[in-house]
Amino acid sequence: MVLQISAKHVSEIWDEAEAAHPDEACGVIAGAIGSDTPTRHIPMVNAAHSPTFYEFESGDLLRLYREFDDRDEEPVVIYHSHTSTEAHPSRTDIAYASEPGAHYVLISTREEIASRSEFRSFRIIDGVVTEEEVVIT
Repeated sequence: MVLQISAKHVSEIWDEAEAAHPDEACGVIAGAIGSDTPTRHIPMVNAAHSPTFYEFESGDLLRLYREFDDRDEEPVVIYHSHTSTEAHPSRTDIAYASEPGAHYVLISTREEIASRSEFRSFRIIDGVVTEEEVVIT
């Protein structure tokens, strides 16, 4: 399992997370259905406005899935930041992971690590977490 993602998308995720800190940032990168190729970055508002939890606003999420239907897209990457812990899915992240085909990207903006050094991707299927390689193109 490998996530191939553009350097542009990686940079956008980092920029968003650094701007949102100390709250968690979150969003989606969509791609054509079945392609496994992230092409369209969609930053989302963290409705929880929390440094320890993220939540997509329900109205925004409904609009997003309608867009997916209209554009023949699906969520290829679902991402969020951790602001004081490592970039690894928490129990809550695992419990809320509802897209078995998506890459779940986590980054850490905690202060004690080197800037922009933790960018990790996971598959979360039926509560089982598997880390995967990330190839930045």
